[in-house]
Amino acid sequence: MATATTHGARDHARAQQGTRAETMPVVPADDWQDPPPEAGPLVWAETVAGGNYTHKVLARGTELRLTDLAGDACAHLLLYVADRPWERLNVADTVKVQWNAYLGAGRLLLSDQGRVLASVVADSSGRHDTLCGTSTLVRNTGRYGDGTPQSASPAGRELFKLAAAKNGLGPRDLPPSLSFFQGVEIRDDGSPDFTGSAGPGAAVTLRAELDVTVLIANVPHPADPRPAYTSTPLEVLAWRARATAAGDPLWEATPEGRRAFLNTAEFLATRGLA
Repeated sequence: MATATTHGARDHARAQQGTRAETMPVVPADDWQDPPPEAGPLVWAETVAGGNYTHKVLARGTELRLTDLAGDACAHLLLYVADRPWERLNVADTVKVQWNAYLGAGRLLLSDQGRVLASVVADSSGRHDTLCGTSTLVRNTGRYGDGTPQSASPAGRELFKLAAAKNGLGPRDLPPSLSFFQGVEIRDDGSPDFTGSAGPGAAVTLRAELDVTVLIANVPHPADPRPAYTSTPLEVLAWRARATAAGDPLWEATPEGRRAFLNTAEFLATRGLA
């Protein structure tokens, strides 16, 4: 089809309607062909290419499942309270308040106000990282020859800048991130050990405990020793569920977690949201 004229370009564009690419968002999300059996109505369905990013605002109680489809995805994650983005994921507090640097089912993702932004409700990967953050322009340029967003080897922080801008945020609003599907452990001598992926099909499910803005960059982990920029598609699905409530085993699992949930409940109550 000729695209040299405006009419030709329009006809060509319209002819693409309904075409599905390997990596793209599906709108409406309920058109997703294979929803998880445990899922309610889907509100977000997308496959994110390696070296790309995505973002969404999710309501409290929404469950978000990330899946490493081919075994080389790495989902770098940032969270913000949706209407007050100065309250955001604090990786240091997430680690120190829970006395544990390793993510998995039952862990909480905390803000710097001591509130629960999200909880990890399921995990079949066990290969995650709270220590290294994401890649940077300088690092990727030195390692791969380029780290700009439009290059073949975009850095995670550069992609986060784009996702942040689409939510009214700037570079100064980007704190350290955590990552799923590429693991790092600390050896006895204190040095980091990159443990890599659990393989294709590994998944982690998060539950939003407040209305949150989610930013995700799917790029290689900065500790990945492979010389080539290796990043494969990430599946992102979200559906309506319910937030963790008093009496839930997760609420009462630890004294620290209980206090974080109480802080969250107080915040919601004072705003007339619970």
